[in-house]
Amino acid sequence: MRRTNTQTIKEAIDLFLEENLTLTDKLAELRLINSWGKILGILAERYTTNIYIHKKILYVGLSSAALKNELMMCREKLISQLNEEAGKEVIIDIVFK
Repeated sequence: MRRTNTQTIKEAIDLFLEENLTLTDKLAELRLINSWGKILGILAERYTTNIYIHKKILYVGLSSAALKNELMMCREKLISQLNEEAGKEVIIDIVFK
């Protein structure tokens, strides 16, 4: 016999994530960090030394001053692309080091 209160694994995971918002936020941050190379390409990813998020600010360490200047000019577009890839607003600013 089939139980009446059954649910799919996807439904169970979605319900779990709705109840644990901090976990949902951390997963969105991880998606954003992992999408850095996808959005900017392999060349930019090669010059990225460190990347992390603290208090909705993305900190990116770069080993190329020229790349840093290029990314500074398109910061707003980059923020919107990264947030779109993460599926929600994860960052509000980017700091290049």
